[in-house]
Amino acid sequence: MFETLAAPKEDAIIALMQAYAADPRPDKIDLGVGVYRDERGHTPVMAAVKAAEAQILQAQDSKSYLSLAGDAAFLNAMESLLLGGAVPSARVAAVGAPGGTAAVRQICELIRKARPEAVIWVSAQTWPNHLPLITAAGLQTRPYRYLAPEGGLDQAAMFADLEHVRAGDVVLLHGCCHNPTGVDLVAQDWAEIGALLSRRGAVPFIDMAYQGFGEGLDADAGGLRHLAARLPEVLVAASCSKNFGLYRERVGIAMAIVDATQRSNLAAVLAGLNRQNFAFPPDHGARVVSTILGDVALRHQWESELAEMRNRVQTNRRALAEALRDETGSDRFAGVGAEQGMFSLLPLSPEEVQRLRVEHGVYLLDDGRANMAGLSVRNSTACARAIASVTR
Repeated sequence: MFETLAAPKEDAIIALMQAYAADPRPDKIDLGVGVYRDERGHTPVMAAVKAAEAQILQAQDSKSYLSLAGDAAFLNAMESLLLGGAVPSARVAAVGAPGGTAAVRQICELIRKARPEAVIWVSAQTWPNHLPLITAAGLQTRPYRYLAPEGGLDQAAMFADLEHVRAGDVVLLHGCCHNPTGVDLVAQDWAEIGALLSRRGAVPFIDMAYQGFGEGLDADAGGLRHLAARLPEVLVAASCSKNFGLYRERVGIAMAIVDATQRSNLAAVLAGLNRQNFAFPPDHGARVVSTILGDVALRHQWESELAEMRNRVQTNRRALAEALRDETGSDRFAGVGAEQGMFSLLPLSPEEVQRLRVEHGVYLLDDGRANMAGLSVRNSTACARAIASVTR
């Protein structure tokens, strides 16, 4: 039965994790796997999360099933966090999902069910799992240009490509903290995208994996809220892995913003897709999120911790950019200091990346994607010196 199956291509991120773990050098630097790390290189449990878990432990008296959509308190809290009242709740259909990855897949399944011929437009640089998830759902993809050769957003090229979207097509957009480039859309870009999609009859699909890691919770959701308030249909997949530090709890939400007359039907379809794929979404992490967002003191604590994490990543960015300028004598890497979120796409060749691993114990993906949260002020100079040595 299974003799015809071939093993899938090794996942680059998993392979990098394994190589880093096997490296005995004490001064090695991990810029690969996409998790937040503190100055000690540790991924902590947020204090607000621990406090919420203590409340849940004391109050929860059952582990029985909830609904196929997940806990209503979680869905309502996430709607508020993401949309901020930009649209009436009567237009929002949502379900919980096992992380942002499953939320993306569920939205793809929804698209395939509604319009199997739709083309999903994806930025030329994007999260490595976007294309596999979309194609596994049986959907077609087309790229649109995003990053300029010299760095920064290639706005003219992006909009030139998006002029070719057709009615019923879907455009995948990173809500904030673009992964892997760190180059985000500004308010004017979002306004122009909204006008273009409205004119072309296409639907935006917002992947919001890093809300709070860019400029702040509300600012990071500004583009999503703009489109939701102005377009008849918007699709959203969001994750709580990064901003709540709930990586292994798998907390995500899949959301469709539609006409109020369609909301009930869309909610039922999404719940049905959950039933077919994993039935009931995990509850513990979702309950942690709804507990934090529903408690004034816990929310304040969480927002303060998140701000500290955001500021630390930005500090790392500036430290690396300054060190690279000093070590290379050029502004080739200056964009690193201005970009947002956990990732930047360093202008390095695969050969240079390989040399970084072998000669210096600095680990990042072959395309140059580097996790800025893997740095610290104390090792940014060493990292810059290593990069300078392989690019001379």
